Amino acid sequence: MLTELRIRNFAIIESLTLPLARGFNVLSGETGAGKSIIVGALGLLLGERASADLIRTGADRATVEGVFDIADRPEIAALLDERGIDADESLVVLKREIVSAGRTRAWVNGTTVSATMLAEVGRLLVNLHGQHESQTLLDGDAQRRILDAFAGATDLAREVERAYEAVAVARREIVELRRRRAAAEQRADYLRHVAAEIEGARLVDGEDVRLEDEARRLENAEELRALATGISSGIEGDEEAVLVRLGAVERMLASIQRIDPALARLQELYDAAYYNLEALARELIEYESSVDLDPSRLDEVRRRRDQLFKLSKKYGATIAEVLEAGRQARAGLDLVDSADLDLRTLEERERTAARLLHDYAASLTEKRVAAAKRLGTSVDEVLPALGMTDGRFHAALVTARELGPAGAELVEFRVSLNIGHEERPLSRVASGGELSRVMLALKTILARLDRVPTLIFDEVDAGIGGRVGLQVGETMRRVAIYHQVFAITHLPQIAARGHHHIMVSKGARGGVTTADVAVLDGDARVTEIARMLGGDPESDVSRAHARELLDSAADLPDAPAPRSARGSSRSAKRI
Repeated sequence: MLTELRIRNFAIIESLTLPLARGFNVLSGETGAGKSIIVGALGLLLGERASADLIRTGADRATVEGVFDIADRPEIAALLDERGIDADESLVVLKREIVSAGRTRAWVNGTTVSATMLAEVGRLLVNLHGQHESQTLLDGDAQRRILDAFAGATDLAREVERAYEAVAVARREIVELRRRRAAAEQRADYLRHVAAEIEGARLVDGEDVRLEDEARRLENAEELRALATGISSGIEGDEEAVLVRLGAVERMLASIQRIDPALARLQELYDAAYYNLEALARELIEYESSVDLDPSRLDEVRRRRDQLFKLSKKYGATIAEVLEAGRQARAGLDLVDSADLDLRTLEERERTAARLLHDYAASLTEKRVAAAKRLGTSVDEVLPALGMTDGRFHAALVTARELGPAGAELVEFRVSLNIGHEERPLSRVASGGELSRVMLALKTILARLDRVPTLIFDEVDAGIGGRVGLQVGETMRRVAIYHQVFAITHLPQIAARGHHHIMVSKGARGGVTTADVAVLDGDARVTEIARMLGGDPESDVSRAHARELLDSAADLPDAPAPRSARGSSRSAKRI
């Protein structure tokens, strides 16, 4: 629920904090005091279009901030978590800012978001029903979900959606397989040539590198043998060889060690060097004998290199790419051979899914037809109490052009509010007050199903008064058992039915008009109800009438008890 609304430098408001509580909250005040501005600020917070004209005179930016308690709405926390927004606490803070240059920024729990994201989160938290708003209940998809929930068919609707997706997936796979088969058939001769040429070459990954190394050795065999012989002879050949000359070095080393025994470690270094040179000579002798002077093998290697070069020019820069080209060619040929069987399997899967889809959709249609009648009857029973004696509501089912993920029909809420007038879609109801009262009638019926925590009604009292006003107030109070309700009203009959009463008044600060709010209780509330009745708010008659209205609400449903002390105080508060 919305626990607090903070507004700064918005229109005539300099700084205002609006505390709200569970149950039915009402906002009253003189015409022009700023009630509609507060609704406009709420709309801005919920993602509506912003304009620099909304910034208060003399300020460079305007901000609106709402604090929401979502402890009993875990699905909202889950959505925020999916969007990468911290939702560890049970509070969500939405914030919107307009700067004088016309730019706007938005935040959710301190994380910068787009206006679209702000609106998405806001729709889960608040339904705002006013004269110009087209909110959740006016959306066709939302109306369908509402009817399905009323029918107890939400799970069945999900099965229809899943079955439709299964059919769509199977059909996409059939189309793709047919496309691939047609392409493979057109290229079959070429694919056979590619597969035969590559497979016939019996390629081995990395073979090209090994052939290059072998060719280099064969082409330089004589030089390699000569070099190996020369090095080995220089180490241990004639009297000038390294190992022979090292004998003199060893004798001198023995002499120096006799004089200074501390140099015994030098003998170890000499021995290691001597033995390593001997090993080097042996390795070179063995290498020299291993180098083949084999012209026939060289010719064979060169022919194989030429073959690999031609294949790489045609099918890929490396042996790995050539091998992959061969595998793809073989797969294309396999597709031509196996496509018929695969297509029959896919087509059977598509037929099975389609039968399941039609069965689910037929069951869903049956539930929707029955629920549409019940919903229409239930709403019709409520409309007279809301001042629409001749009002009629109809949840119309319009057969869709084709079976889709939402079933076989579209759902459209329609109303006829006057005798002799044809029913029209709810979204085309001209009067903001009538639209709000139809919304209220629906909310009364659907209160247990709707998961949006806060309902805000503006102009719900347009064109009504007297007994109808009392009935509207009582209806809103009943809805407030399941939702937080916030109504902006001119009617004392509605204001008196609220669990919590807030008054907005116009004042001046620093020579500039501004708006203030106060939470009313006791005599302060009696005075405001008396003012709304149109008489002297200080007269005994007006105050007695106000008390009578307030006392008559005592037997009506009470607000749900708060879960904690986080709810706003009801004591008088000036901002």
